[in-house]
Amino acid sequence: MAQEIEIKLRVSNVKTLRLRLKRLGARPAAGGSGCVHEWNVIFDTPEGGLAKHGQLLRIRTETLETKPKKGKPASGQRTLLTFKKPLVRGASTSGSPQETHRHKVREEIEVEVADATVLAKIFEGLGMRGWFRYEKYRTTFRLSAASGWAKGLLIELDETPIGTFVELEGPPAAIDRTAQELGYTRRDYVLKNYLVLYVEECRRIGQQPGDMVFAARK
Repeated sequence: MAQEIEIKLRVSNVKTLRLRLKRLGARPAAGGSGCVHEWNVIFDTPEGGLAKHGQLLRIRTETLETKPKKGKPASGQRTLLTFKKPLVRGASTSGSPQETHRHKVREEIEVEVADATVLAKIFEGLGMRGWFRYEKYRTTFRLSAASGWAKGLLIELDETPIGTFVELEGPPAAIDRTAQELGYTRRDYVLKNYLVLYVEECRRIGQQPGDMVFAARK
């Protein structure tokens, strides 16, 4: 399995964050706007068997947000199946535990699939259900090849129903350096996933948790 090493950072001022990204030399990935709408569905058994073992099974549908032409909707969509699980002790290939304890490290398998609906029916036939749905708008940035220290680093700006976050994924040293360049310290690192952050926000505002979707979908 590949390893996912990442942190999240809360963004209080998106304009300031974008200015810092620009100064850092970050550019939207794929040579475009880089903005993608994500629709995520997490599957599990009725007993929560995957979650009990720290595992995650997710279907994600990404739709590229581009300016429509002549009144036509934007095109460009793909579906990803992702499985994550806790890192097996001693399996790290990206640094010692001392280097990664401050980051979220998981083993990950991800593959592009043709049809989210068909895949969901297969999971349901196996006794699982899509029990949590969440959406966000993600803009992915990369630094130029001249920044050799940032090789393999992804900078992902997420607009979610519970606020804006920037997610840094890649080599631990690159994560730490980028966070510092963006004005953060290690005390600002967030290792929780969006489900946990959403439930905490619901508790804070006295709201019953459901799906983490934008108001227009509720």
